[in-house]
Amino acid sequence: MLGIFDSGIGGLTVVRALLRRYPQTPFVYLGDTARTPYGNKSPDMVRQYAIEDARFLLNQGATDIVIACNTASALALDNLRAAFSGGTGPGYAGPSVRFFDVITPAVSAVIASSWHKVGVIGTRATIGSDIYASRIAAAKPVVEVASVACPLFVPLVEEGWMRFPETKRIVRRYLAPLRQKQIDALILGCTHYPLLESVIRASLQKRVRIIDSPSVLLKQIEEQAPELLQKNGIDLQRYFFTDVSAHTDRVASRWLGKIIKGEKAELT
Repeated sequence: MLGIFDSGIGGLTVVRALLRRYPQTPFVYLGDTARTPYGNKSPDMVRQYAIEDARFLLNQGATDIVIACNTASALALDNLRAAFSGGTGPGYAGPSVRFFDVITPAVSAVIASSWHKVGVIGTRATIGSDIYASRIAAAKPVVEVASVACPLFVPLVEEGWMRFPETKRIVRRYLAPLRQKQIDALILGCTHYPLLESVIRASLQKRVRIIDSPSVLLKQIEEQAPELLQKNGIDLQRYFFTDVSAHTDRVASRWLGKIIKGEKAELT
C-alpha cells in the first residue's frame, strides 16, 4: 500500500492525480502541517522530518513511500533509503522500502526530450540544492537549465488565491527571467504549483511545455510498480495531518472534490 507524505497539503495534488486515474487505490496520506513549510528549514531538519514522516506511514501499514515534496526529495532521499533499507537503520526492523520521489521522473522527462533550454521553479530550499540542474547536467550537459525560487507561490495556493489579479502579477514577475531565456520547457518543482498551472501558462510563451510533478510521478509508478495502483482487497484511503484544522479540511476538500476530514498524526 502506498504511503504519501508532504510538508503540508501540497502533496494532495499527487493524491488528486492518483484519484483521477485510480480512484480505488488504497493509500495513507500524511501532511506535516504543524511544521510546514520545509522549504525554509535547514537540510538536517528536513532529513529528520522526512524520516519521521516515513516511519509514521509505515506504522500505518504503508509498504512503499511517495515523497510528495520537492524539498524532501532533494535533501532526504538518500537518508530515507539508508534508514529503511531492510531493517538496518535505527528504530526500523522491517523489509526494504521503495521510495518514489518527485524529482527523478521530471529529470527523466528532460533527458528523454529534445529540449535545449529548461526552466525550474520551486521553493528556496529546492532551488538552493541545485538538484534539478546538477542531475540534468550529469546526464545531458547540452541542456541549459535556468532556476528561479518562487517562495510566494505556496501561501498563495494555500489561501486559494489562484485567480486573483495580485497572483497573476506575482507569477509574471517571478517568471520574467525564464521568458527572457526563451525556455522550451518548465518544471514545476513544487507539488503546490500545478494548482497555478493556468496562471503560469499565461505568463509564458505558448510553445513552452510544462512538466508537473504529480503527472510524471504517477507515470513512473505505473511503469515500475503498477501493483501499488490496484485495490488488491484493501479498501483504505486515510488523510493524516500533524496539525488538524478546519482550514486544512476545507482546502483538501476543495482540491480533491470531496469531503475530507483529516486525522491527527503524532510523529516520533
